[in-house]
Amino acid sequence: MSDEPAVRGLRLVVTAADYDAALHFYRDVLGLAEQGAFASADGRVTILDAGRATLEIADPNHAAFIDEVEVGRRVAGHIRVAFEVDDSVAATSKLAAAGAQVIAEPTRTPWNSLNSRLDAPADLQLTLFTELDD
Repeated sequence: MSDEPAVRGLRLVVTAADYDAALHFYRDVLGLAEQGAFASADGRVTILDAGRATLEIADPNHAAFIDEVEVGRRVAGHIRVAFEVDDSVAATSKLAAAGAQVIAEPTRTPWNSLNSRLDAPADLQLTLFTELDD
C-alpha cells in the first residue's frame, strides 16, 4: 500500500438556478479566483478556487451544537459551506451588501474562531470564519 493519498482534492459542485448571480457573488464579491470556465450547447460551468479543501463530517448532535454556538438555534440543512477568511466581520458585511442574508453576525466560538452564518445564492448556507490567535 502506498503512502500517497488516494484523493488529491475535493470539488464541491453546486447547481445554481441563477448561474450569473451565483457566479458574480462567489467570484466577484467573495473573491474566489476563476480556475476555468466551460460551455456546451446546453449550459455553462465555472470552476472557482477556494483554497485548500476539507470534508467535515458531523453527527446530528454536533451539527446542532455548531448551529447553537454560531446562530443560537438549529438552522443548517444537510450541507453547509464554510469559508476561512481573513476578516469574518468585513466579509460578512461585504456579502450582505451583495445580497446574502445574515442569519447570525460574527461570534466567537469555543474553538477560538470568529464565525458568522449567511444564506447565500445557489441556496447555500455559509459559515465565514476567521481563526483567532488568542
